[in-house]
Amino acid sequence: MLEKNIPGSGQSMSDSKRRKPPLVADKRYTRKASKPVRKPTKAKAKPAPKRPVRRKSTPKRPRKRSRNPIVAFFGNVIRWILRLIWTIVWRTSLVVSIIVGFAVTYVYTTLPEVDDLLDGRARGSVTLLDRDDKVFAWRGDQFGGVVTADTVSKHLKDAVIATEDKRFYRHFGVSPRGVASAVRINLSEGRGPLSGHGGSTLTQQTAKLLCLGVEYDASAWETEADYVRDCRRGSLGRKVKEAIYAMAMEVKYTKDEILSVYLNRAYMGGGAYGAEAASQRYFGKPAANLTPAEGAMIAGLLTAPSSLAPTANLKRSQDRAATILRLMNDQGYLSDKETKYYQTNPATLSAAAKANAGGYFADWVMSSGPEFFTRNTTEDVILKTTMDPRIQKAAENGLKWVFENKVREGSKAQAAIVVMSADGAVRAMVGGRKTKVSGAFNRATQAKRQTGSAFKPFVYATALERGAHYDDKVLDEPYCMNIAGSGQWCPKNYTGKHYGEVSLTFALMNSLNIPAVKVSEKAGRENVRIVASMFGIESDLAAGPALALGASESSLLEMTGAYAGILNGGSSVTPYGLVELRLLGEDDALMGTGGGIGERVISDEAARELVWMMEKVVSEGTGGRAKMDGWQVAGKTGTTQAARDAWFIGFTNEYVAGVWMGYDDNTPLTGVTGGGLPAEIWREAMVRVHEDMTPTPLPAFTPKPQKAPKQPARPRKNQGIDGVVNGILRDIFGGRN
Repeated sequence: MLEKNIPGSGQSMSDSKRRKPPLVADKRYTRKASKPVRKPTKAKAKPAPKRPVRRKSTPKRPRKRSRNPIVAFFGNVIRWILRLIWTIVWRTSLVVSIIVGFAVTYVYTTLPEVDDLLDGRARGSVTLLDRDDKVFAWRGDQFGGVVTADTVSKHLKDAVIATEDKRFYRHFGVSPRGVASAVRINLSEGRGPLSGHGGSTLTQQTAKLLCLGVEYDASAWETEADYVRDCRRGSLGRKVKEAIYAMAMEVKYTKDEILSVYLNRAYMGGGAYGAEAASQRYFGKPAANLTPAEGAMIAGLLTAPSSLAPTANLKRSQDRAATILRLMNDQGYLSDKETKYYQTNPATLSAAAKANAGGYFADWVMSSGPEFFTRNTTEDVILKTTMDPRIQKAAENGLKWVFENKVREGSKAQAAIVVMSADGAVRAMVGGRKTKVSGAFNRATQAKRQTGSAFKPFVYATALERGAHYDDKVLDEPYCMNIAGSGQWCPKNYTGKHYGEVSLTFALMNSLNIPAVKVSEKAGRENVRIVASMFGIESDLAAGPALALGASESSLLEMTGAYAGILNGGSSVTPYGLVELRLLGEDDALMGTGGGIGERVISDEAARELVWMMEKVVSEGTGGRAKMDGWQVAGKTGTTQAARDAWFIGFTNEYVAGVWMGYDDNTPLTGVTGGGLPAEIWREAMVRVHEDMTPTPLPAFTPKPQKAPKQPARPRKNQGIDGVVNGILRDIFGGRN
C-alpha cells in the first residue's frame, strides 16, 4: 500500500490524474492557531542584517528653476569673451616674452665692459688753484676719479640705496610694484600716468645716464644740453627701451658694478660728476671717508643737483640730508641714536667750498685762457692762478660793508673792484654786488664805461715825459675851442669856478678840467693817446680834445692795470691771472704766465713825479676819503657826465686797486662822485687788504724846498774835511731832482 503511494512508480496515467491528498496530518488548528512547524532543513545560516548607517542630513537643494533664455544667452557670451581674452593674453604674453628675451639678448651683446662706462663726460674739468696752490674754484665737468661700490664710504652707498631704490638688490632691473605705485601717485596728483614719478629702479636710472648706449655726437645735436634732454625723455616707448636696457645690464653686470657706474656718472651739482668729485668739491676729502651726514647730503643731491647743491643753498641741502638720514634709519642702516646725532650735527662745507671765492676771478681766467684747455677742454686741466683768497675776501667784505652802511636800501646801483700787484698780477676781482656767483656779468672786465677824470693821470704823464714838472703853471680861466664839424666847445670845471694861475699838481689834485685840456693840447693830443695805449688802455680813445676829460670808454681791469704801470716806475703792464697750466697728473706745465711788466712808457723820473702829484690828490685833494692811517696813498677820482659813472683808482706801495660804481642801464647816480662812495669802497677794501702789514712809503720823489736867496759867503773856521765836502755836495745837488 505504501508502494502505491510512491511517486514515480509504475502507476498508470489515469491514476495519476486523480489527485490524492498528501500524507499529512489532518488540520487540527483553527486559523488562529500558530503556523505549522516546518520541517527543519540543513541550510546556510543567513548573515545578520546590517544596521543601516545614519547619514548626516544635508539641506535639500532648492529646486532649480528654469533659466531665463536671455540671461543664459548673455552668460554664455560673457564666458566666451573671457575665454577669448585669456587666450589672447597668454598667447600675447608668450609672444612679448619671446620678443623681450630676444631684445635683452641683443642689447646684452652690445654692452661694453664695465670699466669703459665709469667716466662718461663729454668734456674735461678745470681746477683752479690760488697763489698758495689751494683749490678755490672748479669749472667744466669735474671728475675726481673712479670709485666703486666697494671703495666708497659705506654710508654713501647705504644713503643712495635708501633714497633711490631700497629693493635694488632684489629686483631684476625693473620693479612692477614701483611702476604701479608711481602711476597711482601721478594719477592721484592730476598728472599723466608717466608724468612726474617714474618708478624707475636704480638700474633704469643708470641706463638713462648711459643714454641707452647712445654716445654724444656734436653733429647730431646742436648742444650737449639737447643731447641730455633727449636722453631723459619720458615717453612710453622710451620707458620700454629703458626697461629692456636695464634688464640686459642686470644680465651683463653684477649689482655692485651697476651701482659703481651710477656713482661715477651721476651729476651731483657744482660741476661735479660722480661721488669722488662731489666729495672733493663740497667736503675736501675722498669719497671713501664720508660720514653718514656727508653721504646723506651727497645722496640728497641726486633728485635736484643744481638747486640742492650745498654751495647754492646749504640750509636746503642740510634739510634734504636730514630726510635721507631718516630713510636710512627706517631701513636699518642707522640706529636711532646715530640718526639723531647726525641730524643734529649736519654736514658742513669745506673751507674752500664755503668761501666760494673768486667766482668772477675764475670766470675771467677761464675766458682769457686758451679755449681748447678751458671752455672746451676734453682733458682734466689744472690752472694755477694769482688769486689771493685773503685779498679776495677783503675786497668782497669792503664792498659789502659800504653798501650795507652807506647806500640806501633797495638801491640797484652796482660796483666792481680789482686789486693787483704792481706787475699786473691780479689778486682779487669782484664783478658785482653779488659775489657768490659763477657765469654772471662781470663789470670789472666786460663793462666798458667812460672813465671821466680818472683818465687825467695819463695826460699829466705825457706832459711830464715831455719835460713838464709838477710845479709848472697853467692858467685856469674860461676857455673855448673851435672843433671842425662840431663848432665851439668850452670845457668847464666841475665846481663852475676858475682859479687863475695854478700848478699842475694843484690842477690834478682838484681835478680841474680846463687846465687838463690845456696840458693835453700842449703835450699833443696824439701823444696822450699813445701814452695811454702803451699803458694798456686798449679801448678806442676819443679823437677830440675831450680825450683829456675821459670821454673814452674803458674797463676797470684796463684802468687798474694802467695805474699799476705808474706805480712800477713807468713800464706798461698786462694784467694776468694765469700762472701755469698743466694737465691733471702731469708735472710739466703746458704754458706759463700770460702777462706782467712790459716795455717802458715814461721815464722813472716822470713816473715818480706823477706818483707824488697823485699822492696829493688823496692827502689834500678830491680823494680824501681814501686815506689810510699810516699809509701813503696815491690815486685819482673820476666822475663822468651826469654822474653815470664814478671811479676811484689808487695804490699804496704794495697794491693797486680800482673801484667803479654805477647802474647797468646808465641811470645817473644820485649824489655820488668818484671822491665819495667809490673812494670809501676803495678804503674799506684796502684797509682789510693791508691789515697786519707794515706801512711802506710810495716810490715818489721828494721835492726840495725853495732855496733862500744866496748870502755872501763868509769864511768858515775849523769846519774840517766833512764840512767842506758837504758844502760842495750841497752846491752841486742843490737844484731840482
